[in-house]
Amino acid sequence: MSRTLLGFLTLGIAGFASAGVATPPAGFKAALDSESIGLLPTDGMRLRTGTCTDCAVPKQNLWYFQNELIAVPASATTAASFSKGADRNADVARWAATPDAKQLAYPSLVWVGSPGILENATVLPGAHKVRTADGRELDLKFVPQLSTNRSYANSATAAWLAGRQVRMRGALEDIDGRPTFVARTIWPSDFAIDPGTLKNQPIKDRSELSAFVRAPMGEGRGTEMRLLWERHPGQARVWKDKPVLGVILNGAQGDDDESLGGHFAVATGRFGEKGNWSNWAVNNFYNLDSVSEKGILAATVPMDNYLMDLNSGQQFYRPSHMLVAVLNNPRTAIAYQGGVQRVFNHFYRHDFRYRHAAANCTGISVDVFTSLGLGIPARGPTAPLKSIAAYAYVSAKDGSLAGGRKIYDYLNEEQTRLLPAVGFDAIGESLLRLVASEDAPGLLTNYEHQLRSDIEAILLVRIPQVPSSRAMGSAPVFSFDEFRARVPADQADWKIVPVGERPFPAALRDSDMTPDDDPSIVPLPVAGVGIGAGAIVAAAIAWRRRARRSHNPATPAKQVLEAVGRD
Repeated sequence: MSRTLLGFLTLGIAGFASAGVATPPAGFKAALDSESIGLLPTDGMRLRTGTCTDCAVPKQNLWYFQNELIAVPASATTAASFSKGADRNADVARWAATPDAKQLAYPSLVWVGSPGILENATVLPGAHKVRTADGRELDLKFVPQLSTNRSYANSATAAWLAGRQVRMRGALEDIDGRPTFVARTIWPSDFAIDPGTLKNQPIKDRSELSAFVRAPMGEGRGTEMRLLWERHPGQARVWKDKPVLGVILNGAQGDDDESLGGHFAVATGRFGEKGNWSNWAVNNFYNLDSVSEKGILAATVPMDNYLMDLNSGQQFYRPSHMLVAVLNNPRTAIAYQGGVQRVFNHFYRHDFRYRHAAANCTGISVDVFTSLGLGIPARGPTAPLKSIAAYAYVSAKDGSLAGGRKIYDYLNEEQTRLLPAVGFDAIGESLLRLVASEDAPGLLTNYEHQLRSDIEAILLVRIPQVPSSRAMGSAPVFSFDEFRARVPADQADWKIVPVGERPFPAALRDSDMTPDDDPSIVPLPVAGVGIGAGAIVAAAIAWRRRARRSHNPATPAKQVLEAVGRD
């Protein structure tokens, strides 16, 4: 562990002294000092790494963060739990019906990443220095680019940041005898949501939600907002400390054809001073069994880390959109956050695995909502009738039942669980229907009844991609056909970022882990059709002929569908 990190972990004078700074600059503090992460104050958490021996955190959770700074609960009594041996969705549903669900526990861990925070600093031209709130100038360095990260901040990033007031996560260090802030996350203060400036622009048609997402991103440096609904039009909007429930849709990357489906996450928190939302908690699901080239780890993270980390932040790769429900009561946000924290405990244990069809970032997040009782309008699977023929064709072509099962699962998966853009659109539709509903309470679930009562306003936020050496991204796809139309016809021409595997150690598997579904098992419908072998052969031939006549004849449907469900 570095000298600077050791100093900061003591959170004392030695931390500043180790950086060669006798008195810390105005706006500088330790990562958990007078902070909150989501709905919870950080005074009930401690800064540690995944190698800690005094953490009240399951060993499986810690294994992924051995070299990372995490915030953990101060005691086991305040940490989120889970039911061993239970299905994740059934676990959330049962927990939500108990008195325990009314009090939000701390997540088992929050991936913080940095020991310090510098607020109210201004980036000077060239982004080599920052001016602190007390007028001092510090050298500014960026954390190193990961060797696997193909793009990074450059002169365009510096120009985008120049003159902006920012909040940064990082470390105060002594570099060549000069006090230097080494930034890992840079959050522009003008990203703030000012409720007083919002104009009420209600949705007139469901298609307007997807149109907002599809609209080209402007050249502006800041966020764009649209207020879709408010309970008391014309009244002053006092949103400071109001709880929120946010749904995030990250767009398609411009240099990775496997990412055109985008990414999905759900956030909870409270509006801060001057409309700040950088410390909302984002529940970010990624594949634990592969190593992200950007260094992303599946975890609950602060919003500024999620969007603006120099290596892993979503805004350095693509534009994003966010649907925000402003609440007058935190109970529905508490229910979601408490439920998803239980799911993370199952996830780290490998009670279930990340799957690009059945359990991707969208499906896992949407399942928490449905387990709590939110009715999300279904859009149906992509092509269930073709799935049997596809199973037979891919299994025979690849010599793999697991490959056939993948294509079968993609074609049969409900699109609101498979595609981030469709899930985002459907949740928006659900919330807007709910607040406009005149149905009797008896027709709503308890969670829906609470939401209808608690939502004060619903707004859409468009967040720009940060200029860097990365190609600019765009809106995510809304369908399998749209994906096929956007990728090169020949898969050999696809831009793909290879990732390494991260096998889960056998020593971390507990005997009471919930057995996961075997993806190589033949689905029953296929097994039934398999009795008529001739019918399967005929279907496989027909599938291949249709593929040859399709818009992108050289792009195998299997690869297209796998990529649609992948970040």
